[in-house]
Amino acid sequence: MADSDIETAVARALEESPDRNFTETVDLAINLRDLDLNEPSNRVDESIVLPSGTGQETRIVVIAEGETAVRAEEAADEVLSESDVADLDDDEAKDMADETDFFIAEEAMMQDIARHLGTVLGPRGKMPDPLSPDDDVVETVNRLKNTVQLRSGDRRTFHTLVGAEDMDAEEIADNIDVILRRLHADLEKGPQNIDGVYVKTTMGPSQEVV
Repeated sequence: MADSDIETAVARALEESPDRNFTETVDLAINLRDLDLNEPSNRVDESIVLPSGTGQETRIVVIAEGETAVRAEEAADEVLSESDVADLDDDEAKDMADETDFFIAEEAMMQDIARHLGTVLGPRGKMPDPLSPDDDVVETVNRLKNTVQLRSGDRRTFHTLVGAEDMDAEEIADNIDVILRRLHADLEKGPQNIDGVYVKTTMGPSQEVV
């Protein structure tokens, strides 16, 4: 369960969000300090499963053959074969990459995917999650639907999705708590490397979390 201060900040952000004719996302802004982000090993690059989910539709494409492809049809938004990937032109590949949150591919196909799509997916941080023969593709898809990426790059301030405004403050706070715990564990000096954390809806004012 999240700290009450986190839940209070989330509740305030939700209350102060102006009325819109669409459901806004809830985002977290994280400010880092005392880290040389020109050194890649100091950068944040994490995939985190949110316990309460993202509150958003997450588009997932699976690249597979045979039985795995058939099973993937149950859960994925799109399933591509190896030949489908080879047939994509640059514009099609870029459009697909921009529209897709996560890619999953059978391990045996990763080398060919890197050859055909590496220059498109790599810079976007969207190279596929490899699927081993023992992995359940449906379970993997469902897990990624509740996953967000934390990527700082070389910037001291970065953002991540933590929910949607129609979720309960407690649910969003639990998501934030998981993210902060991961950061505290992964950063060189833990909480001391965090200069501030703020939560806000898409169009609303930000509220300080820590």
